[in-house]
Amino acid sequence: MGENDDRARRRLSRRIPRWATVAVLAFAGLCASFMFTLVVPLQAELPRLLNSSREDTTWVVTITLLVAAVATPISGRLGDMYGKRRVVIALLALLVLGSLIAAVSGSIVGVIIGRALQGAVTGVVPLGIAIMRDVLPPERLGTAVALMSATMGVGGAVGMPVAALLAENADWHWLFWLAAALGVIGLALVIVAVPEDVLRTPGRLDVLGAIGLAIGLTGILLFVSRGAQWGWTSPLTLACIGGGIAVLLLWGWYQLRASDPLLDLRVAARPAVLFTNIAAIGMGFALFASNVTFPQLLEMPVATGSGFGLDMVSAALVVMPAGLVMMVISPLSGWLERTVGPRPLFTVGASAIVVAYLFVLLWSSEVWHILVGNILIGVGIGFSFAAMPMIIMRSVPANETGASNGLNALFRSVGTSSASAVMGGVLAAMSVEVDGVAIPTRTAFDVCFWLAIIAGAVAVVLSLFIPRQRGSERRPSLPS
Repeated sequence: MGENDDRARRRLSRRIPRWATVAVLAFAGLCASFMFTLVVPLQAELPRLLNSSREDTTWVVTITLLVAAVATPISGRLGDMYGKRRVVIALLALLVLGSLIAAVSGSIVGVIIGRALQGAVTGVVPLGIAIMRDVLPPERLGTAVALMSATMGVGGAVGMPVAALLAENADWHWLFWLAAALGVIGLALVIVAVPEDVLRTPGRLDVLGAIGLAIGLTGILLFVSRGAQWGWTSPLTLACIGGGIAVLLLWGWYQLRASDPLLDLRVAARPAVLFTNIAAIGMGFALFASNVTFPQLLEMPVATGSGFGLDMVSAALVVMPAGLVMMVISPLSGWLERTVGPRPLFTVGASAIVVAYLFVLLWSSEVWHILVGNILIGVGIGFSFAAMPMIIMRSVPANETGASNGLNALFRSVGTSSASAVMGGVLAAMSVEVDGVAIPTRTAFDVCFWLAIIAGAVAVVLSLFIPRQRGSERRPSLPS
């Protein structure tokens, strides 16, 4: 670590306590992840509430995912160039603006615009991790990063019962007023408690690269998230995947030749970064698979033979402990990362995911079986999400931290969106009609669990191929 960086870090910590910076960034991460489950309790009611078709109202969920995937790597690059704190403030401001638009809107267009702006706030998580790298000493970085990474699951898990309670007992617009209030609080706290950046990369924004990345990712994510509804072999679906891949290939060719690219693909192609990012798809898939399957399994009528007949709030409370576990084990994750290194921690986390889904595959006849399986998933996601950014940060220059962590978050988003589409397709295809309502069969849930096991197993194998980082397995290497 350079002497100049030491002096800069001391200047920052002289005015603002480090614990305050970490706590505020974690709160911002919780707000960001809450946006993904904000409207989950309303999904079945959206066509009636917005006077639109079910096909149109699914965009209330899909648009947030699409914008998050596109905006995250772009915001990371902007943070590296213009200041991570500034971009975090801008993203939280977009969250507030989007929430206000949706809160005062009674039409589907206004809600979709608001949800799109809410999706951009996802970039605060990788930016927060990059800020921690700038301001924290090595011995505290692992725990702080584990806490920040845990917010990706905690916000959604804890927010779901809150959203369910609000949706059941108040006007649905209050969900967006709540989101706006959280955004305002987060914005004020960041302004007060997060220091200005000292590490920046001079340059300009690669606008053409940003547009190309946005178009390519949108095509692929539309294929993943909408393919089941449009038909996997329909012209529109094939045009999305074909066009998306073609644009991304052209984008990659351009990035390798641009003098100031949006993302240095040569850095992203390093084995440690590459294998971690590919494995992140499996981790994202495993995380969201539980979010799709467990609530449905818990809420299905007992008469179906596989459901537990819980109401929406009770089901959300059963799912919630996984997020709490991720938060609680973050100090342990940090200690393990310092003791054995991030790569073994990643392997253990991915293995815990496999064990969790094997458990619910064999035992899921009682509510406590689902609870135990979900807690194991929380442990696995907590360990693996803590390890991934540390592996990335040990493998890239300091001026690439924001963009590289943003890219890792993008791969996780691809995994979550894939899980949403695949699990939804399996449950819809393997269902029977009960009193005119399509109910997924027990076999459908077993297939979903097997798919999650495969995703976790692939991540375990990929983690074994991540190169051991000499001289840095026991201490994080910071900017030099």
